Amino acid sequence: MRLRDKISEDLMAAMKSKEAERLSVLRMMKAAVRNKEIDSRQELEDAQVIQVFLSLIKQRKDSIEQFAKGGRQDLVDKESAEIKVIEEYLPAGVTDDEIERTIAAVIAETGAASVKDMGKVMKACMACFAGRPVDGGKVSEIVKAKLTN
Repeated sequence: MRLRDKISEDLMAAMKSKEAERLSVLRMMKAAVRNKEIDSRQELEDAQVIQVFLSLIKQRKDSIEQFAKGGRQDLVDKESAEIKVIEEYLPAGVTDDEIERTIAAVIAETGAASVKDMGKVMKACMACFAGRPVDGGKVSEIVKAKLTN
């Protein structure tokens, strides 16, 4: 079953069970996917839908940081709950061990020798992780550490 169809089904189930918070998040997710489809003028594949969800999570994490600085714990909790619902629709994240192995393979494959080659390595690594949640900052740190040694 496609991701967007699963969201529609879960949205209907949330309506029937009167789960207001979950319903709100699912509507927001469906709207974000629909907006992206309108922008690109084509129906999104699951990998593209996942990218939309990852951007929604990133937005919420940024909001959490700002709300925490402002002392708004109620809004931090709300955003955290939204992230949990969105994460239900994402595939398993990339493990630290898998990141290490992929970076080592890409460095060997590209022949990268210094920090100057970091962009080339990062591009290839992120392509390997496409469609799966991965922390780009963590990948960048590991690549930088391996290329400076």
